[in-house]
Amino acid sequence: MSDPEPSDTPATARAGAAEAAPDTVRDAEFTAFYRVTTKQLVAFLIAQGASLGEAADITQNTMIKAYQGWHGIEHPRAWAHRVASRALVRHRLEARDTPVADPPEPNPLLRTTDIEHWERHHDIARALNELPPRQQQVMAWTIFGFTPTEIADELCMAPGTVRQNLLLGRRALSSWLAAKDGPQ
Repeated sequence: MSDPEPSDTPATARAGAAEAAPDTVRDAEFTAFYRVTTKQLVAFLIAQGASLGEAADITQNTMIKAYQGWHGIEHPRAWAHRVASRALVRHRLEARDTPVADPPEPNPLLRTTDIEHWERHHDIARALNELPPRQQQVMAWTIFGFTPTEIADELCMAPGTVRQNLLLGRRALSSWLAAKDGPQ
């Protein structure tokens, strides 16, 4: 009778299962993160002036990078917002062609009704497009729950600069909303 192959031994089988388990855990963790974060990230990018198509593409690319480096990411939510925000800035700087229309097919990442719902509850989304890019970026981070200190860390800015942009952005948004609503 011959000795069993090394891969057939119980110890080897357990080792193989132990190696597979972290991938299963990683996949489950990432799947939960993806489901919670994807729509928020698309809306976050739209709040910074991206079109639905741009926001969906950048979000998908960000999620691919997140999955690839999942175990090395300490704060996934902040990481995803930072990577997506920077990708949007790079996209704007590199953009050569301007699309003439939205893609004809519906985007499965974020349906139009989701956007309409988000905008209906946040009139401020329209006003954000009127802000200078840095104020728009800082306001978008604020709307999505980041503190000025967190924003400063993520965008490599001084906290005072973030606060100044927030102040100017809030004043501009307040004026825009007052003008939109008209005299009361």
